[in-house]
Amino acid sequence: MGMAASQARFLGLTARKTNVEYEGQQINQQRTTLANQSANYYNSLLGMSVPAPPSVDSYTKTVYTFNDGALTNTVTALIAQSDGKYTLSYLSSYEDDFSPVAAGTSVVNKAGNDYMVGSVTLRELGVMPNEDVIKKDPYLSTLTQEQIEDLIKEEEQYVYMLNEKYGESDYFNQIIGIGGAANTIAASGWRVRYVQNSDTGTWTPYFYKLDDLENGVTNQNGDIASSVNCYTIGSSTRTTEVKGIKDCHIEKDSTGRYISITIPQEGGGNGVTYSLTTSTVTDQDAYDDAMNQYEYDKYQYDQAIQEINAKIEIIQAQDKNLELRLKQLDTEQDAISTEMDAVEKVIEKNTESSFKTFG
Repeated sequence: MGMAASQARFLGLTARKTNVEYEGQQINQQRTTLANQSANYYNSLLGMSVPAPPSVDSYTKTVYTFNDGALTNTVTALIAQSDGKYTLSYLSSYEDDFSPVAAGTSVVNKAGNDYMVGSVTLRELGVMPNEDVIKKDPYLSTLTQEQIEDLIKEEEQYVYMLNEKYGESDYFNQIIGIGGAANTIAASGWRVRYVQNSDTGTWTPYFYKLDDLENGVTNQNGDIASSVNCYTIGSSTRTTEVKGIKDCHIEKDSTGRYISITIPQEGGGNGVTYSLTTSTVTDQDAYDDAMNQYEYDKYQYDQAIQEINAKIEIIQAQDKNLELRLKQLDTEQDAISTEMDAVEKVIEKNTESSFKTFG
């Protein structure tokens, strides 16, 4: 190889070596950036709070109750007074066996001003029916006039009970058509039908609020297409709250649990002592809500973990590729250095030969 060719070759190798070194620097910089990104993701993982399932104990409390005849009283507050006595508040409940209760829904059809469940026309509750209505009604037609009059008085009580529990109808005391008779007063705003029990032969009333009937979703024929709420007479729990009874005396057992309470009577006296029953009650609805929130949080947490791990895997794959490329550059740089050493020796020999020739 001649002097000029050797020098050209050496310059070319030097340029290649410089490019390899520059690419290697760029790769190291990229790997540093990837390492920083990876560290940030790991820090995010360390900073995440792991959702904890709710404990039933957090939604369970001790409840004290005492009975007073048919009344079941549940203590809601016991506040200690400075003299060692207590101020008592409690909920008093009893089972009312003659109360309006929900009875599901019925499919109601509309015919003119009338509403029908099957073939039975609903009639105005608590309003004395005319003879035509009595003949067509499957229940009224079995009663004497005296029995019908007694029934209407009973229905007037139903109206009061229904209005008290579910509110008065917007059609209360309005002029509408009822049972085919126009301009009749809607005295109650409620409609009724009676259904006979095939086993006992007794008749059970089912009530419909006129608001639900008038405002029901109808189809193109004007018939009610949605089911309408209906009510009947059944058993329900009635509850009243008693607050702030002062100067109550509490007796405790050796564990500190309340075992009896003495409530002062109006007008003085020794008061009445009731035994306290202790039970633990879990607010299941609140616990279920907390568990649902936990399941949601856990899902969100797992999703976040999976997303971060996926990003870390991508970074690791990218870093692995850069690492392989860096090894290739190292190998290439070693080869270039070896070749440069060889070319440099050729140049030195050519230089020595030139000096000897002209020496």
